[in-house]
Amino acid sequence: MNIKNKFLTLFVGLLLMFGSATAQQDAQYTQYMFNTMSVNPAYAGSRGQLSLTALHRSQWVGLEGAPSTQTFNIQSPIRNSKLGYGVSIVNDEIGEGAVQETYFDAVISYTIDVSADGKLSFGLKAGGNLMNLDFSQLRNFDDEVVRTDNIENRFSPNVGIGLYYHSTKFYAGLSAPNLLQTEHFDNAETDANSVQFLSKERINFYLITGYVFDLNGNLKFKPALLTKVVGGAPLQVDFSANFMFNEKFTFGAAYRWDAAVSAMAGFQISDQFMVGLAYDRETTDLGGTQFNDGSFEVLLRYELVKSFQKLVSPRFF
Repeated sequence: MNIKNKFLTLFVGLLLMFGSATAQQDAQYTQYMFNTMSVNPAYAGSRGQLSLTALHRSQWVGLEGAPSTQTFNIQSPIRNSKLGYGVSIVNDEIGEGAVQETYFDAVISYTIDVSADGKLSFGLKAGGNLMNLDFSQLRNFDDEVVRTDNIENRFSPNVGIGLYYHSTKFYAGLSAPNLLQTEHFDNAETDANSVQFLSKERINFYLITGYVFDLNGNLKFKPALLTKVVGGAPLQVDFSANFMFNEKFTFGAAYRWDAAVSAMAGFQISDQFMVGLAYDRETTDLGGTQFNDGSFEVLLRYELVKSFQKLVSPRFF
């Protein structure tokens, strides 16, 4: 067994067998600032027009069976009302199909004016996820890792809430996208007094904030912060600093506390299309391994500009 397979076996085996002692976290995104509805349902409709966003993240490229995430969401305000709506789909996979989860959510938001240019939105989402665990994938690496039945399309409902304030220059949000703490387990091969927990989804709390500075007529600067808190896991703090030149190019860097450094770039191809790229490099021991080439993200966004009212906030958020 080579070092890649040993690492995969250890990683997934620990995830499955000791999940009751650890917290399962939501998928993470370096470009969350362009994919905000995935972490805060109150963001739905805040851009002022129909918006579609797709993102792909490959974690730890070079490691066989490393995690990958795909997201797609659509959001829009409802004309002549204070309501917004959205639909979100997230697919997470690790171990080349050993663990797969797909989330489906519907989102609604309500916005009120709190000042001349400040708006406060309340968001609610409802949906659930389908989980698949294929233990035969682990047996391909080591027959002794686990011995239990597979789990197929196990559905778990969930709900989430969020608050989001934004003006022309500033934004801040507080959210808990998944409020129900679901325990995934399988006791097919255990006795009546023993239950084998595979993973436990905990509530993830998010705080996001940022401010846009106009450095000159063509250049904007936006420092931003994301803080994620989940019981049983380390605090995650993301600091980012991005520049926007001529309303077309964005570029910057980010630092995830005690975890990774990132570089980001984006291009507004037209009023409708934007493409974004990000690269992460682990600052932990994992980042120094020869089979880890870092993590990559690709983001595409399409917006029906001018279909509704003008943007209520800068394109920068």
